[in-house]
Amino acid sequence: MRDGVELSADIYSPSTSGRFPVIVVRNPYTKSAQWAQRGRWWAERGYVFVVQDVRGRGDSDGEFYPLVNEANDGTDTYNWAAKQRWSTGKVGGYGGSYAAWTQLYPVAAGNSSLSAMLPMAVPPDPDRGFPFVSGIAVPATATWLASIDGRTYQSLDSVDLQAAFDGRPLIEMDRRLGRAMPAWRDWISSGGLRDYWVKLSYQSALVNTTVPALWITGWYDDVLAGATENFSALTDEARSLETRERQWLVIGPWGHAINAGQKLGDIDFGPDAVIGLEGLQRRWYDRWLKGDDKAFTEPRVRIFVMGSNKWASENEWPIKRTRYVRYFLHSGGKANTLNGDGSLSPTPPASSERSDRYRFDPDKPTPYTTGLDSRQMGGPDDYREVEKRGDVLVYSTPVMTSTMRACGPVKASLFATSSARDTDFTAKLLDVHPDGYAQRLNDGIVRARFRHGTQQTELLTPGRMESYSIDLWSTCIDVLPGHRLRLEISSSAAGKFDVNLNTGGDQATETRSVPADQQVHHDALRPSHILLPIVPSQGE
Repeated sequence: MRDGVELSADIYSPSTSGRFPVIVVRNPYTKSAQWAQRGRWWAERGYVFVVQDVRGRGDSDGEFYPLVNEANDGTDTYNWAAKQRWSTGKVGGYGGSYAAWTQLYPVAAGNSSLSAMLPMAVPPDPDRGFPFVSGIAVPATATWLASIDGRTYQSLDSVDLQAAFDGRPLIEMDRRLGRAMPAWRDWISSGGLRDYWVKLSYQSALVNTTVPALWITGWYDDVLAGATENFSALTDEARSLETRERQWLVIGPWGHAINAGQKLGDIDFGPDAVIGLEGLQRRWYDRWLKGDDKAFTEPRVRIFVMGSNKWASENEWPIKRTRYVRYFLHSGGKANTLNGDGSLSPTPPASSERSDRYRFDPDKPTPYTTGLDSRQMGGPDDYREVEKRGDVLVYSTPVMTSTMRACGPVKASLFATSSARDTDFTAKLLDVHPDGYAQRLNDGIVRARFRHGTQQTELLTPGRMESYSIDLWSTCIDVLPGHRLRLEISSSAAGKFDVNLNTGGDQATETRSVPADQQVHHDALRPSHILLPIVPSQGE
């Protein structure tokens, strides 16, 4: 590298001599046996495949600190690969999750040696999905950091993860995991404020690139927004027409592990859920690294429609013909639990509708159905048990009599009052099956102190009504006859997001909590609603 540090890479080459295009993956998970198999597969098809341990991991020298070295180290590695005697000079980036970040940071910094990217399960800026979401810490980040705390994989099998997640203060979570992790301490000490994260962000600079990209993700990928936001920005905001015409997007019914099977959790998405991913990737590189313009002729956007469990081709994302319809919250003031009187419909609320109330106790937070690690945070899980709690407001549509496609970005708007100086509001969209199974589609959260953005902290005046916008990212489903759509409103998703202690103090170091009495309004002047992306069929 430019500072003299040496990074280690395994190189898999075709058995014949000559110059070949190069595919490079840079990751912190070490050069394991899986890469040997993949490297041979690519070498047999006329590529040099390079898998590199990032700085401070595996056999590479230096010290690992997430993200800070990836722009420079990636640039140096891609430039090196382009200049080797066995290289044609055409270099492709490859990989998912952190290995998607390692492609994007050099490109955003203006790297010129990358001819194509293939980012899968790509996280957005680190304060947009992982390790923070809109100012709120994702505790599973600590388990991720602990597992790569050292040069090789660190087992957490002997650690009491529940105690680590439940303990306070938040900043001490690394100690509860048996580690001392400077990155965790630095991140949590930031308080979620944007000023800290600007230097570790890439998305705004990415729009200046001309590198072709094939974005691949899943509806249950817990960093889904990275692919959807980047694709949309590069096709809508990029100054270069060349850039806008060089973006493709694939979204399947998958979690963070792309194309891992047709079943996720309890839901079977059918035989079409698994695609020929290696063939797709090969055609992509054949086009951009070998110059075969006829190799890759895929639709610009290819998305899996859950419910009907079939693939659809589109020209853009979000889909242009989408009608964004407000579905308003309604109740007689008793929307608590799935047995309450909450409903959801396009009919605007009457002026006299009563507000719904619940008490949010941080010592007894609403749980999020997920494993306590970073490998997969939430799926198409059944939330009926959670919906039995009094601190969960439940609003459901009538049973569908015909299929309705909801496919695109989803946002909720709440008008709410709290007794606390700071608190959270969560929103979750679900598909309710005829047998009652309440399948999570996606969810989001807003922290009151960041209701106007993470540029500054603005605490609440207890008892004063405020408006909140909650980003639920995206989904795509055909809501079938006999099904209903449902919206849950609460104030925590313990296991996924850091639980707000409601004091207005420093979430990193605070140990004391106070309950918050919450009131959600839905009348003519305060029409709380969820904005659903309703997509008519191509002929409508």
